[in-house]
Amino acid sequence: MKTRQMLAGCLVAFVLCGCAASPRFASKGGSARSEPPASDGKEETSTRESGSTETPRVKAPEGKALLTLEGVASYYAHEFHGRLTSNGETFDMHSLTAAHRTLPFGTKLRVTNLENNRAVMVRINDRGPFKEGRIIDLAMGAAQELDMIRNGTARVRLEVLAWGTGE
Repeated sequence: MKTRQMLAGCLVAFVLCGCAASPRFASKGGSARSEPPASDGKEETSTRESGSTETPRVKAPEGKALLTLEGVASYYAHEFHGRLTSNGETFDMHSLTAAHRTLPFGTKLRVTNLENNRAVMVRINDRGPFKEGRIIDLAMGAAQELDMIRNGTARVRLEVLAWGTGE
């Protein structure tokens, strides 16, 4: 009987710990925000095929980023082509999409290869990378635009241009 009570107590504690708040975004300085930062009020709306308007997303002022990060990018391709991504889309290795651990789905980024200064716009639609030391996993199409296929990885700068809705 005591064993059951202890197990029940541990289960309740485990569930409550999972409900604790944790930072969603972190900057280099270590400060974390639970929501995307506000910009100058410019918003972007997109329309679905049905014609309904989605929730407005905060968009960066022209030429400015809402958040900038630097790190090592890798890419993924054949093994995942045709499988479902974390947001439910079918992965197309030729697309301009990417996987990030925490950025909301639909977030639009400019990714710049710091070795050759080539840049590409991508949209977050998956989770990853799962290898330590990597900041983003690009679809092969985006990696080709950055000329990083031969090396497999590259030092990159990520600039958030518009926050996604998380869908």
